[in-house]
Amino acid sequence: MLYLVEHFYSIQGEGRYTGTPSLFFRFGGCNMKCEGFGCEELAPDGTKVLGCDTVYAVNKEHFSHSWIPIKNSDELLAVLDQYELPQNKVDIVLTGGEPLIYASDEIFIEFLESLHKMGHLITFETNGSLSINFEKYPIYKECIFALSVKLSNSNEPLKKRVNGDVIYSIAKNSKEAFFKFSIDADSINLGLEDEIDSITMHSPKTKVYCMPLGGDKQEVEANTEPLIEFCKAKGYNFSDRLHIRIWDKNKGV
Repeated sequence: MLYLVEHFYSIQGEGRYTGTPSLFFRFGGCNMKCEGFGCEELAPDGTKVLGCDTVYAVNKEHFSHSWIPIKNSDELLAVLDQYELPQNKVDIVLTGGEPLIYASDEIFIEFLESLHKMGHLITFETNGSLSINFEKYPIYKECIFALSVKLSNSNEPLKKRVNGDVIYSIAKNSKEAFFKFSIDADSINLGLEDEIDSITMHSPKTKVYCMPLGGDKQEVEANTEPLIEFCKAKGYNFSDRLHIRIWDKNKGV
């Protein structure tokens, strides 16, 4: 079953396309928990759930009340009619959770093909650990991939979060790809450069963007200046988290 958690029209807050008007589809479910990011969300039953800053799209056990089951691709396409979108096509950003858990889902494929026919640019925000069959589903060759491969600060095991073959395949076969890492100040002095190199070696020509880790404005700002200095020293691209800096912890932005 395909689950949609939320959708919203905003600007892209991260990575290469920061500031671009984008319609976001956040899908439910993920193959990781990333509890090392330390973000807490209060579930309706009062439970504090630990994970990433979108744990409500990861933890179905405590947040299933907001997960909408999708029966056909028309239900997803109807979302576009709910917004007054400009005539020049806006970017469609598919995020989660981890949207590629649905990579072979028939409804998902139909949705992607329809978006492409309508002229939209499609971007996946993915952890880059799940394989895609580019030959069976050539629509993925028309998509952009923001490879947010998880670092050790996620507390996920290396074998689970880094799959070199998948990284190489996505970078080689997609329309465009770039790396996007979430980094906190404490991790910068703990061999972070070697860790990033061990990931990017699977696609050395793919650009690297580093973002300050944080689920709220205060945490993002605390990690920003150390990360800027790190990027300057290592030659990486700094990426703000503009949506958090502007709207803090608010959802749907």
